[in-house]
Amino acid sequence: MANILEQLTQAGVSIWLDDLSRNRITSGNLVEFIKKYSVKGVTTNPSIFQNAISQGSDSYRDQIRECAQSGLTADETIRLITTDDVRSACDIFAEVFEQTQGIDGRVSIEVDPRLAHDTDGTVKAAKDLWALVDRRNLFIKIPATNAGLPAITEVIAHGISVNVTLIFSVDRYRQVIDAYIAGLEKASAAGLNLSTIQSVASFFISRVDSSVDSALNAIGSEPALQLRGSAAIANARLAWQVHLESLNSPQWNSLVGAQPQRPLWASTGVKDPQYPDTRYVFELVAPGCVNTMPENTLKAAADHGVLIGDTVSARASDSAETFAQLAAIGIDMPEILRQLETDGVDKFASAWIDLLGVVGAALEESSQ
Repeated sequence: MANILEQLTQAGVSIWLDDLSRNRITSGNLVEFIKKYSVKGVTTNPSIFQNAISQGSDSYRDQIRECAQSGLTADETIRLITTDDVRSACDIFAEVFEQTQGIDGRVSIEVDPRLAHDTDGTVKAAKDLWALVDRRNLFIKIPATNAGLPAITEVIAHGISVNVTLIFSVDRYRQVIDAYIAGLEKASAAGLNLSTIQSVASFFISRVDSSVDSALNAIGSEPALQLRGSAAIANARLAWQVHLESLNSPQWNSLVGAQPQRPLWASTGVKDPQYPDTRYVFELVAPGCVNTMPENTLKAAADHGVLIGDTVSARASDSAETFAQLAAIGIDMPEILRQLETDGVDKFASAWIDLLGVVGAALEESSQ
């Protein structure tokens, strides 16, 4: 079981777990994943915290009661709970962080998703979270929206490591790379040590296939149906080519000591049961990427995954041809990817609002 994940790690893929809860922390489950499944980091998002707190009320009951007695609001309580969990996870991953010279051993926490279109609000929230968690192996997640891009630059410029999330299109990814480099240039001008600043760019995978496959099914022709399941992997492989090109740019090479912004494959749980449950793991193997997996996907990869080598590099030409075929039968990829970004922001904001409701009700119950 462990062997295939060790092989995946040796192939240059950092395996991260896309989940966190207090029970994982206190039960030793997270430590077990590090030892048994070669897990090198953790990502969270508003939906993950919504599930963790809603379904794990026993783990959080005492803290919510204390918050109620202190008169904290639902917003303040959520911030306290989530930062406590992330700080504890950072401590668990501290050894991995040291062993990998700060590359891995990272834990991500996202700014309030309701700030996705507020640059100044995002910058302030990122700085506050960085100070509150107070761990070097933290990532602050910022969405790659129009308002998020300048926030990424500003936060990086202050020496804060960033996980750029909700990236769907290659065009948007180019803007993310530019925002990262601009931040590093400002950090360098301010005299900061660039080697201490890390970033990943989270490219969402399965949602692309779900949306494109739906459009292909609606067309219904044989050429359309043959293209089902091709868009997401092609999209990621095109992004990888952009990543490699960026590392050869004069701008990048002028940044002494800077760390590459690694592409991270997110949303790698397969949503269509017709596809192999490990396809977004072993079809996206490249040296220097991250794959953050839900628990079921991680265990499937460990159980029956087959590593066939680098499945991403030197595949840009084939992937461009796939996009050309999709366009030829009427699939508007730019519009689909734009809508996915909008929907992603809305989904996380809705999860946060639902969480506010759950915590608010628990606070009221505890105060009675």
